[in-house]
Amino acid sequence: MDLIVQKFGGTSLSDENSRRHVLRHIVRENEAGSRLVVVVSAMGRSGEPYATDSLLELIRTNGNALPAREKDLLLSCGELISATLLCSILQAEGIPSVVLTGGQAGIITDNRFGSARITEIKTERIHKLISDGFVVIVTGFQGMTPDGEMTTLGRGGSDTSATALGAALNADIVDIYTDVDGILTADPRWVSDARPLSTVSYEEICNMAQNGAKVIHPRAVEIAMKASIPVRVRSTFSEGEGTLVTNAHALRSQGIWFDKTVTGLAHVRGVTQLGVTNNNGPSDVQLRVFRAMATHGISVDFINVMPSGVVYTVSETDTSLAMELLQGLGFEPNVRRGCAKVSVIGGGMNGEPGVMAVIVEALTNSGIPILQSADSNTTIWVLLSEEDLAEALQALHTAFGLHLTPN
Repeated sequence: MDLIVQKFGGTSLSDENSRRHVLRHIVRENEAGSRLVVVVSAMGRSGEPYATDSLLELIRTNGNALPAREKDLLLSCGELISATLLCSILQAEGIPSVVLTGGQAGIITDNRFGSARITEIKTERIHKLISDGFVVIVTGFQGMTPDGEMTTLGRGGSDTSATALGAALNADIVDIYTDVDGILTADPRWVSDARPLSTVSYEEICNMAQNGAKVIHPRAVEIAMKASIPVRVRSTFSEGEGTLVTNAHALRSQGIWFDKTVTGLAHVRGVTQLGVTNNNGPSDVQLRVFRAMATHGISVDFINVMPSGVVYTVSETDTSLAMELLQGLGFEPNVRRGCAKVSVIGGGMNGEPGVMAVIVEALTNSGIPILQSADSNTTIWVLLSEEDLAEALQALHTAFGLHLTPN
């Protein structure tokens, strides 16, 4: 009997029709004899009654005057509503089910309210319940400290709950159900001929997620990768198999791996490029700049360090503060707002000549200037003007043949 962890996101649970699709996936696996642990997010998206952002809105009118501990108590309500509602649907269908909060499911965390990290998962209770024939529904996004305080796991917390439980239970697979049919070669809102990927490696999807693709949180993938638990990203609203995420060796051993130089594209908008130079000889400009950013909690990216200065990027939301800090240090930064970072990602890129040449040729032929670039073993990043983003993504997608179905 397979042990499957299924995770359903907020859009999968937002209305009665969507919940019927969720029921269909649970019934299918249950009738096949699988043992099931189902992890749920809060229902809906921002603006809908029980979504996480809607719960936060309740206290914004009071100036967010709620301590972090109590805020986690508030935020845990959305997943509990989803879990108990799903339990009632399963019970009505004659499927024995039980709801556990994150803490009741054995998810133990540190005490960093709002961004807790899992330190241990005690699986005895879940194993007992699934052995007794129950579908175990677990509230995602939350855990409990050793002294019984409720915590939440931060951004992507329900994905993290699912893969962490999958690893602790030694599940056969973790199915992440969402509103898209797997992982695509690019964002279909920007690239008209983006196509679904049947397989990707852990490393590739981590890079996609870290660079703007929002299908699954990178922390969740890292947990699955360490435990070698395969993950499928699937659509709640279809019967498709979605995208299998596993390690490259496992893909090859199953005969479904093909050597892809470039797997897909990701992008981030709302980026500002900052440049600081000091041409009056050696100085500690780099130290002063990055220490100021770190002290004020500004995340920096796309960093180029030179003897005479630095060039780096920050998010648009941090731009005004970053400029104020730099001017306070006596610098007059070069500022370029309205940029976008495009990531070209592929597990077969390392050591493969000509990848950057293809990028430069595709963008040059489209008349798109590259403002900055960087690379790693599996990713090349280019910074460009946001007004060129749509054309750049389409040009790169075509240049690497990502629109073509592999043989």
